[in-house]
Amino acid sequence: MKFSTFHLFHQFAGQTAREVYDYQIEIVELLEELGFDGVWVAEHHFRDYGVVPNIFNLLSNLAARTERLRLGTGIVVLPLHNPVHVAEEAAMVDLLSGGRLEVGIGRGYQSVEFENFGLDLSEARDRFNECLDMLIGLWTQDGFEYKGRFYETNHPLTLMPKPVQRPHPPLHVAAVSPETVELYAARGLPILADPAAPFKKIAKAAETWHATAAANGVDTSGAELVASRSVYVAPTVEQARADQARFEEGFDRSRIFNVQSAPIDPSTGQAAKGFEFYQDRYLKGGSVDNEFRWNQLEVIGDPERVIGQIKSIQEMGYSNLMCDFGSTRPLPLEEMRKVLKFFAAEVMPAFR
Repeated sequence: MKFSTFHLFHQFAGQTAREVYDYQIEIVELLEELGFDGVWVAEHHFRDYGVVPNIFNLLSNLAARTERLRLGTGIVVLPLHNPVHVAEEAAMVDLLSGGRLEVGIGRGYQSVEFENFGLDLSEARDRFNECLDMLIGLWTQDGFEYKGRFYETNHPLTLMPKPVQRPHPPLHVAAVSPETVELYAARGLPILADPAAPFKKIAKAAETWHATAAANGVDTSGAELVASRSVYVAPTVEQARADQARFEEGFDRSRIFNVQSAPIDPSTGQAAKGFEFYQDRYLKGGSVDNEFRWNQLEVIGDPERVIGQIKSIQEMGYSNLMCDFGSTRPLPLEEMRKVLKFFAAEVMPAFR
């Protein structure tokens, strides 16, 4: 099992954007020291929910500060971008980092982002698929040509520079809905499992992915499926439970689950086409109780319990755990450092 971390770059009340960057960069440098395998950075626009509008710019900075960590986009919202720019920027980061880039991609879902870029959210999947085809083509072919509904090359294109990794940096598709899992499993593209789905659903997603890939003749032996989970380990189960309750008490869930975040078609006020799976989660507030989080959603407890949960995730078919140690929890830097050091010392050795 590989251990990576998720970084939303959430801007809490009273923080400046620069303070958010400084905090997260210091954490990333510590992660390299502690032996983590990689980091994933989220893209968001127009809100303090996340203040990284261009992941590749940030990963270039992190590439210069690290030597070993894999650097992941978690995720690039492809429909918001020109795919040629994404291919170029990704190739440059892969080159600057010495071939350490992991490209997580998704179609997005937040209405506020699509509306402010003048895009129709109901077209997100079709745009995503065209962008994906162009990325792979530009990374792997000289004189690449493409004509789709949304994007086309007016002349044969040869990307400069090309990525270091061959045939291209590893791709991972954010998979929330079951149909997304099947669609990209058929192409052999590994998934980033939904962080808000309970354990039984991500187990089913992995099962579906492997079965669909195999049915389509895909060699799955080298596939790295990524499970994203909220993670917290404490010296005792009692302390972990108490800390979880404290985190939730001080957390305003409406900052994440709200109409702005919901994939709403402004013409109907309902979920946009292709996003019906999301509607209840965002319009009903995404509220779950502590027992549900404890038993079905989060990797949390003392080291023994956490190790057992991670082994279960590994048995599902995942080989990379993307750990969210508190992207929406305002933990002081020193407290976060202690959490990470404790996890690295008490949990990670069981998988090395």
